[in-house]
Amino acid sequence: MTRPVATRKPRASSQARIATILAAARELLAGQGVAGLSIYSVAERAQIPPSSVYHFFASVPALLEALTADVHRAFREALSAPIDAAAFGTWHELSRLIEQRMLDIYNEDAAARQLILAQHGLSEVVQADRQHDLELGELMHRLFDRHFQLPAMPRDMDVFALAMELSDRVYARSMQLHEAITPRMAEEGMRVFEAYLGLYLPPYLAKRQP
Repeated sequence: MTRPVATRKPRASSQARIATILAAARELLAGQGVAGLSIYSVAERAQIPPSSVYHFFASVPALLEALTADVHRAFREALSAPIDAAAFGTWHELSRLIEQRMLDIYNEDAAARQLILAQHGLSEVVQADRQHDLELGELMHRLFDRHFQLPAMPRDMDVFALAMELSDRVYARSMQLHEAITPRMAEEGMRVFEAYLGLYLPPYLAKRQP
């Protein structure tokens, strides 16, 4: 009888080396943007041979995809973190609370801003970001549904994912103009997020009882 092949996790030494590589890539990305990133610059910053970087990441896009996954992990944790139901009464207030958590991640993580909001033109990273957005949209949908009685939502449109993508475009515009997400543009991003959701959610939604 053939036994199923088990997927092995990287050994502790490999995990440590991967963490070192990604930390070096994150530092370079935060300081110099995508243009300053190469396998050799990462190896130099990490103080390891380039062959060690190539062993785990065959290209710069592979490195960036791994970093993108790490950033979205932080977004997922922000959506999964406990929320005091007494802190909001309307879905608008909940949307602002959640969007502020996303903004906090961007404001605290220069690498996240470079990956998600900067115009680097790397299709692999853009595609990975969109796939992660679909997962975040599903998490956000569940979060809203946990606290409010939602109407029937379109099946052919990922409304919550698209709302996040639209607000991100506003933040990206702020990065392009100001190299930061300014308070004014942060407010505009929140308004765009709420406005798009408002096309599918009525002004008032009954709140579920805890």
